Amino acid sequence: MAYAVGIVLFALGILISVALHEAGHMWPARAFGMKVTRYFIGFGPTLFAFRRKGVEYGLKAIPAGAFVKIVGMTPQDDDVEPGDEHRAMWRYPVWKRTIVLSGGSIMHFIIGFLLLWITASFVGMPNPALADPQPAVITVQPCVIADYQRVECSDSDPVSPAKKAGLQDGDKVVKVEGNTVATWEELLLALRSTRPGAATLLVERNGQLLPPIQVDLVEVDRPETDGTLKKRAALGVGFKLTIPEEVTYGPVDGFGEAIGFTGDAFVGTWQSMKKIPEKLPKLWHALMGEERDPETPISVVGASRLGGETVERDRWSLFLLILATLNFFIGVFNLLPLLPLDGGHIAIIWFEKVRAWVYGWFKKPDPGRVDYFKLMPLTYVVILIFGGFTLLTVAADIVNPVTIFGR
Repeated sequence: MAYAVGIVLFALGILISVALHEAGHMWPARAFGMKVTRYFIGFGPTLFAFRRKGVEYGLKAIPAGAFVKIVGMTPQDDDVEPGDEHRAMWRYPVWKRTIVLSGGSIMHFIIGFLLLWITASFVGMPNPALADPQPAVITVQPCVIADYQRVECSDSDPVSPAKKAGLQDGDKVVKVEGNTVATWEELLLALRSTRPGAATLLVERNGQLLPPIQVDLVEVDRPETDGTLKKRAALGVGFKLTIPEEVTYGPVDGFGEAIGFTGDAFVGTWQSMKKIPEKLPKLWHALMGEERDPETPISVVGASRLGGETVERDRWSLFLLILATLNFFIGVFNLLPLLPLDGGHIAIIWFEKVRAWVYGWFKKPDPGRVDYFKLMPLTYVVILIFGGFTLLTVAADIVNPVTIFGR
């Protein structure tokens, strides 16, 4: 039940973000005096609508997005009524049109920042100390799993040497066979270099050193980085985190933390977008049944499923972080200089501006506005490519979804 609720909540968060995206276009357009006639959430049949100050607001039956109608977006638009020519969007200065066109992405950036601020201030951000080496504090496992591909003990698995030797959860290993270990990684390396069989451990419990403990390390097969199996000694312990996984900063310090996380989000978003072409073959392979690469692109369907996983496990901070990341991605993606994206329209109006300036420099008449009709074939190509990409990601997210915790 919680999983389904999480999916619905995340989908609702996306719908609200898209609705605010369109509001990000509408509000500055109205402030500048451009004529706005319609603002609707959803598509399809109208459920209800009302008019206020010349704008029709409403809700439609299919909650798959939102739209706003600004009159005269391009010189080729035929939606300008007599007497409204001066309010057509294309007649306004470039800087005003740029603000209106970029308003949707700016709104996504604001939403993303607010979500990060809420998470950092009140819910909890990943503890930065987790990036530091952690001490070799252990949890004692009931067994040593012989088959590394399993995650649970079976009757054939040997009892954990740590359990047999009387080690306890929270013990800190400080020496293995006389070799000092300070971190969990050093403990793993020390065990890998120790032969199976009798070994001596020096352990700290509740701040006090215990007498040397004798353990009988068992032999198991474990994979190397190249995939080959190698026999190793196993103690039968897991890692115990000694610091909180998440920290909150309060509303004041949380503002600064949110700024830092926002910068990281922009960098991460751009890096992810650059990797999309190389990830497409892996996305297709996942659709054909191969293991899904967790770094392959996901659709709103996949993102909503991740939202369901986080709510199911009461990980609200992760829920908000995923929603914030999605807003940053949509905001950046929408500014790409390609029609029909807002970035494509921005690129055209600035091309017109620069071209007019260059012609004026050479004492030539302004060549006028770009003919959008001539760009329609290229626009259709972009729509087909984006449409195919969307269908591919949605199909993969249904057939072979990315998961955070596994299901």
